[in-house]
Amino acid sequence: MEGFSALQLGVLAVLVYLAGLLDALAGGGGLITLPAYLAVGLPPGLVLGTNKCASSIGTTAAVFRYFRTLELDWRPVPPMVLAALFGSAAGAGLALLLDPCWIRPLMLAILPAVAWSVLAKHHFGLGDRSGELSPRSLMLRSLGVALPVGTYDGFFGPGTGTFLALGLARFCRYDLMRSTGYAKALNLASNVAALVSFLAAGRVHVGLGVLMGVVSVFGNLTGSNLGLKRGAAVIRPAIALICAGLFLKIAFDLVRG
Repeated sequence: MEGFSALQLGVLAVLVYLAGLLDALAGGGGLITLPAYLAVGLPPGLVLGTNKCASSIGTTAAVFRYFRTLELDWRPVPPMVLAALFGSAAGAGLALLLDPCWIRPLMLAILPAVAWSVLAKHHFGLGDRSGELSPRSLMLRSLGVALPVGTYDGFFGPGTGTFLALGLARFCRYDLMRSTGYAKALNLASNVAALVSFLAAGRVHVGLGVLMGVVSVFGNLTGSNLGLKRGAAVIRPAIALICAGLFLKIAFDLVRG
């Protein structure tokens, strides 16, 4: 790979693998990969697109692993995807009209509460109680999660997959494994939509993205296997870890100005 040394590619591969593992459990892998791509010298204009390329490939593996093993129903996915994409477009429009700077202090207040609620409630996400809801109620609740989280994704973005998983577990009564599987499917759809735009604009280092995508597949498979074997016992602390990472990132961005 021209322009990158073997050491740079090796370090990047390790970080992408770890990000894929974490992403399959709780989302938030971009907290690791975006700084990593910048650190190895990838031009800033190519970072987001290249990251979307690699993460899309890796997330595909996690989605199929969760859906095949848990025998998840694919039918709720297209409506949730449409709601999330509609919300994302609306959020992007709001970002052009409103100053999003106020959301960072708000997130600093919310994230510790989210992490605490997940860790303190030991029963959270342990059992799948979605069968208690009628199909219509379950669909409406899933759309009620996908639309606002999609809007947040378009308006601000960090932690979208984590919030999707938490929302589906809380309001649709899925266990954390099923809610994570559905969240991964929504993440994949939004990643592919963004990747198409980046490719059209020439903002993707395709070779590096595909190479790191292969690495991401192994990370996502490791993470999804771990999640399927250990369930909420490993997903809950992973979500709390992502919340902590988001908190530190947002705090750093505020201090940096």
